[in-house]
Amino acid sequence: MRERIAGLFNLRREEIAPVLVAAVFFFCILTALMMLRPARDALGMERGIESVRWLFIGTALATLLVNPVFGWLVARFRRLHFISATYGFFVLSLVGFWALLQFAPGAVGERSGQVFYVWFSVFNLFVTMVFWALLADRFSSEQAKRFFALIAVGGTLGAIFGPWLASRLAGPLGTPNLLLVAGLFLTLAIALAWLLVRMRPDRGQATGPATALAEEAVRIGGSAWAGARAVFSSPYLLGIAGYVVIMTIVATFIYFTRLQMVAAAETDLDARAGLLGSIDMWTQVAVLALQLTLTGRIIRRLGLAFALALLPIAMAIGFVGLAIYGSFAVLILLEATNRAVQRGLTRPARETLFTVVGREDKYKAKAFIDTFVYRAGDVMGAQTEGLLGRLGLALGGLVGVVVPLAVVWAALGLWLGRAQGRRADAPAAAPGTHA
Repeated sequence: MRERIAGLFNLRREEIAPVLVAAVFFFCILTALMMLRPARDALGMERGIESVRWLFIGTALATLLVNPVFGWLVARFRRLHFISATYGFFVLSLVGFWALLQFAPGAVGERSGQVFYVWFSVFNLFVTMVFWALLADRFSSEQAKRFFALIAVGGTLGAIFGPWLASRLAGPLGTPNLLLVAGLFLTLAIALAWLLVRMRPDRGQATGPATALAEEAVRIGGSAWAGARAVFSSPYLLGIAGYVVIMTIVATFIYFTRLQMVAAAETDLDARAGLLGSIDMWTQVAVLALQLTLTGRIIRRLGLAFALALLPIAMAIGFVGLAIYGSFAVLILLEATNRAVQRGLTRPARETLFTVVGREDKYKAKAFIDTFVYRAGDVMGAQTEGLLGRLGLALGGLVGVVVPLAVVWAALGLWLGRAQGRRADAPAAAPGTHA
């Protein structure tokens, strides 16, 4: 059976157990996130669309403030300890929010709802960033190209299971207790992180259990702000940051266009909400299909460059179609395409880029890119979309911004894919160096 599974998913026998543990690890994270996400979105929309733009700014500032704290943890503690501390902090935060809802419901108001929105947005980025950073540290570039998409299946299943579990438990347990359930999944994720480190897969090197434990005992060191400095001093990391910024700007355009269309709909709002729910479900099915069948083959045969350039091309075509037809159906198709390609293909490819950088950059520079840079892209997208709306340019103005951005975005993807290949083939750089 193990031989058949290994052959089906292009795994070596000794890789099956670590890949399975990593997939369950990601399942637990996404289950916790998706159980709480509906509450975050509902709180964010309480004061209208314009308030969401300001919450994006608050989230970006919060991620900037949290980054040096995370960098300090990475510098001072061993890998499993700072990972446990990060997840443990969010578990304790969930317990704190639960206590507030349970014992002082009268204190819950508009301001505390905004605090939860910003907290969740930071939580969402950090727990997924730490997961992928650990994977980039645990697996080689060649392994990442073969099975990062397969591991991502665990996250997709968690994204489906989380809302379903929340709907089942909200009645008998009550909404506040869902926070504790999410905390239990995060606690399980900590245990799985420890297990994944202890199950070090063969990376084609002489790395036995003793070597793995010796590596785990070494602190990464460096300064709290090393991640930000590394990004601005390395063309490769700066290229990844640019790719992420453009990706989030375009995704934010889609998000606010969706909000505008839904808000403008005066009739059949319930039917549209039901349609959006169905589209979300089918999008997850499309993501699963990509992850299980095509993603690994596309990355291996056509390369990272193609995988990274596909999403920009698809988004440029989609926005042109949206400007021409301007229909709700085209928007839904555009959003579904963005989610399916981004989660099923682009995300595994983008995470593979970090397998060829130093250990310090895997955690500190990646944290800066995946949190602050990501949220900065959200802010730029939200403010640009708002400005175009105030100028009366609407969809036509968005297309005028998206198409040039997509050209730069695709060019960055092609360059990054080729640069990653050169780095993977080159001798390992000295620890702590940036290129």
